[in-house]
Amino acid sequence: MPNIREIRERIESIKQILKITNAMYLISSSKLKKARKALDSTEPYFYKLQETVESVLEHTPHMRQLYFDKRSNIPEEQRKKGYIVITGDKGLCGSYNHNILKYTEEKLDAAADPGNCYLFVMGQVGRMYFHRRIKSGRKTYVDGEFLYTTQNPTLYRAGEIADIVLEKFKNGELDEVSLLYTDMVTSGTQEVRTVRLLPFERRHFGKAEDGTMKKLPKASFVPSPEKVMDYLIPNYAKGIIYGAMVEAFCCEQHSRMTAMDAATTSAKDMIRELSLLYNRARQAAITQEITEVCGGAVSVDK
Repeated sequence: MPNIREIRERIESIKQILKITNAMYLISSSKLKKARKALDSTEPYFYKLQETVESVLEHTPHMRQLYFDKRSNIPEEQRKKGYIVITGDKGLCGSYNHNILKYTEEKLDAAADPGNCYLFVMGQVGRMYFHRRIKSGRKTYVDGEFLYTTQNPTLYRAGEIADIVLEKFKNGELDEVSLLYTDMVTSGTQEVRTVRLLPFERRHFGKAEDGTMKKLPKASFVPSPEKVMDYLIPNYAKGIIYGAMVEAFCCEQHSRMTAMDAATTSAKDMIRELSLLYNRARQAAITQEITEVCGGAVSVDK
């Protein structure tokens, strides 16, 4: 059994850790509420923007636009694929970072040629992980100038990221762009998802009851539908990226809040157990002292 001093020092150490975990729990809870409020306030705009894009596509069946170019002439093994990966800037958030990193690894392993995969990593944890992955000799390109934090997502930051990938797609540096992030399905369930950003796929809406497509009248656009989409698609991409950033940030804070709550509960349990052990050791020490005093008194009387 450890002595009284060791138990007391360990209790004090756990109490200090308990203060940290409890503070991190409160901070994560506050950030989660703020992020949720920001997402709820911006969702209606992006839903309306999505409806506008869909409406334009419905009324322009023969439109040719750069962002819809699938580049079918490029073989699968030669296609340059870009992945925007959203991780956390810190740890201590349960399995949040592990899940998104593992999911990205699976995507890279499934690629025909990992050397044609380009990663745009948000978050310090993912950035350091994939840099170590490159040093180990695995073929993957990580954009070193793509330095974005995941704290406090903003529309301006999402717009910058959208401009980067759209420009690379237009210049032919990328043939496909996907967004990998963690989505909060419910308050207790998180799921890693993939969203295809580029090339945009034409989707038809408004099917008739028999399953055939409705014949919608063509609309007139000034100056042209391509010019209209040149304006709408960058904003639409910005909205998708911003929504993913906020969702991922919410998941990170929720995971950290849950992990810190569990750590705080474990610390309290450990303090309770050590307090019992401390009391037993203290009682044993007192009993031993009393026994020694009594034994000395008896020897003196003799």
